[in-house]
Amino acid sequence: MERLAAIHPDNGSLIDVRERDEYISGHVPGAISIPLSELAARANEVPTTGTVHVICAAGGRSAQAIQFLEGHGADFVNVLGGTNEWRDRGHDLATGEDVQ
Repeated sequence: MERLAAIHPDNGSLIDVRERDEYISGHVPGAISIPLSELAARANEVPTTGTVHVICAAGGRSAQAIQFLEGHGADFVNVLGGTNEWRDRGHDLATGEDVQ
């Protein structure tokens, strides 16, 4: 989590795979919303180079997303603890419909 806080948003990309209502209620600033339920249809929107952090609420859905994305070229990193831990460690959350 601290690794993500230290580099984000300057390096790499962050994909939030939670559902839209979860994303809207609070997400890591700069995260791109691609819900796990839409990932197969929107896989072309996922960066294919560099480091791509994948986040959900706690780490389960993001692990599933990474399994699906293996072979897409990027270095995918599961953000263990997810948005819940991000918030619990005192990092800011963005809210609203700033859905990408």
